[in-house]
Amino acid sequence: MASIPVSAQLAPAADPALLEELAGLITAELNLEVAPADIAPEAPLYGEGLGLDSIDILELALVVSRRYGVRLRSDHEDNTVIFASLSNLARFIAQNRTK
Repeated sequence: MASIPVSAQLAPAADPALLEELAGLITAELNLEVAPADIAPEAPLYGEGLGLDSIDILELALVVSRRYGVRLRSDHEDNTVIFASLSNLARFIAQNRTK
């Protein structure tokens, strides 16, 4: 049986409370000089937008894994979708969290 791609699974709107919590976690853990409220939910996290690089994304994946019990692998084929925006990451966490 074929698995459903993450991009198709991320259709529901992200929970506003989780978006706010996640934005705060990102700014605190990555020591960003941006207010959590200034992170646009649909803006890119990587490169343009928030400006995270591959090391930041790896660090973020570790923090998210610890905080929410979500398994994120560096070789996961849908990482570009999962980490495309704050909204995508929040939806992925909401659908896969164990904590």
